[in-house]
Amino acid sequence: MNLIKHMEAVFVATVALAVSGSWMLDNLPQAHAQSLAVATVNAPAIVVVKAKRMTAAEKQLSLQAERAAQAVGQM
Repeated sequence: MNLIKHMEAVFVATVALAVSGSWMLDNLPQAHAQSLAVATVNAPAIVVVKAKRMTAAEKQLSLQAERAAQAVGQM
């Protein structure tokens, strides 16, 4: 009940803390991060794959090896 009697003082103290905290944060030096240029951000990513496609037989061998590795891993 004592808090309700002094609500005005609590409000004034809260506002004072908020204002002084805001002032302190505004006066902190900015970080040294660099912003990216707009052209860099909007540029699409380019991916170059330099590999030959697997033949059907190579795919089958690869799938069999993968399945065998998973079977060993599950045991």
